[in-house]
Amino acid sequence: DRPGFVEEADGGILFLDEIHRFNKAQQDYLLPAVENGTLTLIGATTENPSFEIISALLSRSRVFVLETLSEEPLVKILSRAIGKEYSSVIINNENRGLIAQLANGDARSALNILEIAVSLSRAGEITKEVISNSAQKFVRYDKNGEEHHNIISALHKSMRDSDPQGSTYWTMRMVEGGEDPKYIIRRMIRFASEDIGNADPQALQVAVAAKQAIEFIGYPECNTALVQTATYLAMAPKSNAVYEAINKAKADIKRTGN
Repeated sequence: DRPGFVEEADGGILFLDEIHRFNKAQQDYLLPAVENGTLTLIGATTENPSFEIISALLSRSRVFVLETLSEEPLVKILSRAIGKEYSSVIINNENRGLIAQLANGDARSALNILEIAVSLSRAGEITKEVISNSAQKFVRYDKNGEEHHNIISALHKSMRDSDPQGSTYWTMRMVEGGEDPKYIIRRMIRFASEDIGNADPQALQVAVAAKQAIEFIGYPECNTALVQTATYLAMAPKSNAVYEAINKAKADIKRTGN
């Protein structure tokens, strides 16, 4: 809203949350100030910066990947919140760990589960039953994330086996568990090119269209787009010729160089 705000920053720090929402022209406008040191730009995004940030700005930046939190730091965050906000609540270490597992590496989710559990608890004690009712989702992830990988693997195998019923089930297991729909469709897009390829070029178009639908309508309405895509991919003819061609080309390049 303020023309010239970049020039006025004079060495300040500009933090942009959801920087991927800035279009190319807006990102270009920031570039001169970043180059001459007028400001230090810090951008946060949940998207892949290689696709969402202009190359000129990205080349002048350092990318830090923030990984999901493991159980130990989540328990520390929960314990700090309990000490400050819910000191009268009774919750043992095991149940704090359970909340951390259900939060799937997200501190905000962990605190939300804790807040709901406190409101549902009787006599100030938070039990496993209260936590389960508060989370309202499958325990998909153990502390090593094994269940998460088991389910996405099961979805892949169902689609490869041309099993639309199994593909529907495993997709909905992730949906009902609160999995990020972008993660699900990302794996389906890869499947469409790796396992189907030119045996049915329409498969990739269906998967990419589903990505647009997911970004447009989000949960819970996007569940139909996910299942529609999973069943289409399951029933499509399969070919990994593109994937094999990539590996052979890589081998040739490694062997012969330029």
